Amino acid sequence: MRYAAQAEEAGFDFEVMSDHYFPWLDSMGHAPNAWTTLGAVAQVTERVELMTYVTCPIMRYHPALVAQQAATLGLLSDGRFLLGLGAGENLNEHVVGRGWPPANIRHEMFDEALHIITELFSGDYVNFAGTHLRVDSAKLWDVALEPPKIGVAVSGAKSIRLAANYADAMIAVEPDAELTNQFEAAGGAGKRRIGQVLISWDPSSKDDAIARAHDLFRWFGGGWKVNAELPGTAAFDAARQSVRPEDVAQSIPCGPDIDAHVAAVRDFVDAGFTDVAIVQIGGQTHPEFLDWAGKELLPALRRTLKQNWLTRPTGLDGTTGHRGQRAGAHQMVGDIAQLDVAQLRYMHQ
Repeated sequence: MRYAAQAEEAGFDFEVMSDHYFPWLDSMGHAPNAWTTLGAVAQVTERVELMTYVTCPIMRYHPALVAQQAATLGLLSDGRFLLGLGAGENLNEHVVGRGWPPANIRHEMFDEALHIITELFSGDYVNFAGTHLRVDSAKLWDVALEPPKIGVAVSGAKSIRLAANYADAMIAVEPDAELTNQFEAAGGAGKRRIGQVLISWDPSSKDDAIARAHDLFRWFGGGWKVNAELPGTAAFDAARQSVRPEDVAQSIPCGPDIDAHVAAVRDFVDAGFTDVAIVQIGGQTHPEFLDWAGKELLPALRRTLKQNWLTRPTGLDGTTGHRGQRAGAHQMVGDIAQLDVAQLRYMHQ
């Protein structure tokens, strides 16, 4: 909670949390409940937008439950919550013992889940009988007249179509202009495009920053088509045993050089993203990193990108009066901090 309040004070625009049952690696050490944590964060912050990054509504949670949780958090935060959704990872969803469907089936389930959540946000009674999911006379009794906006994580054509159809924002973790272009072509023009960039800042030692990044995020380069299938932390560890510290340093900016961190953010801006989640690796660096970000990183981004990263749009959905980038903090509980130049999210590494 201290980090959430500190990030808001530093000037970040919104705070997000991964919705996991497991960390990716045992060394991350934590995986708290996202909804309980975000409810608490809503009470220690006043301005920042809050977001799940992201919740899977097809197995571990039924979409009717996700809709209720999101609607309640929207009220508790006075309309500051954005519901980030994705098709999930075996890592987290296997715990309910239903097996892990192939990707095409997961996208069918995700389509049905998005339909259910959208309908429930209307406040009306909902009945639904799909191929994979059912709802029997459900109704949200506590939902704002303007319910939470929805963001959808994308990695390819199928998820992009779902995002364009249902979502107020696209979510992605690679600075890929093809994703943003396809999203706009599919109907997402004018909507937010939220990215995420890893950095490993250290006030003095590049070597220490590289060591942390290798310890905690050496798995990241496997790509989500592979990562989504891995069943546990041991599998993530085994899949990336050959990754060396110098390999990680080539893909993640490490150390005190502010220009390297700004350049990593710029890659997303150049690819057409409107918001960037900065993942600061290393939970022990949180207080010092947040102080540095407020005093140096955010001003440097303003100067370099020649836009006011911290000016909020007219609406939280970013569809009116918003064409610039925003800054936020992404905090992960434990050994990894994630700060988003558009979000602060609590994660469990």
